[in-house]
Amino acid sequence: MNTKVIKRQKIRYRIRKKVAGTAQKPRLSVFRSNSDIYVQLIDDTNGTTLAAASSRDKDILAQKGTKVEKSKLVGVALAAKAKELGITACTFDRGGYLYHGRVKSAADGAREGGLQF
Repeated sequence: MNTKVIKRQKIRYRIRKKVAGTAQKPRLSVFRSNSDIYVQLIDDTNGTTLAAASSRDKDILAQKGTKVEKSKLVGVALAAKAKELGITACTFDRGGYLYHGRVKSAADGAREGGLQF
């Protein structure tokens, strides 16, 4: 298998040892593919996804802009869904990716939308 993928998985496991989400303070998980980004609010105690947003959602897909700009819109969209559920705080799980570029942009968008982490 690709060594880059294995290296990211090891980092991801190391992060997941420390970061966990509850119903009151869920985990904001980020997955980044080559073309898209997906973010979820996860309650690890019940093993459920409370809210999710991605760059493949119709309203974000219709927007023009770079992948970094769309990532920010994804973060804002997730924060809006969280606000509807009454969630104001979360923990951030970067998923083994560097906190830079699209991952940072999604986090900044979520903060702008009102999530605290």
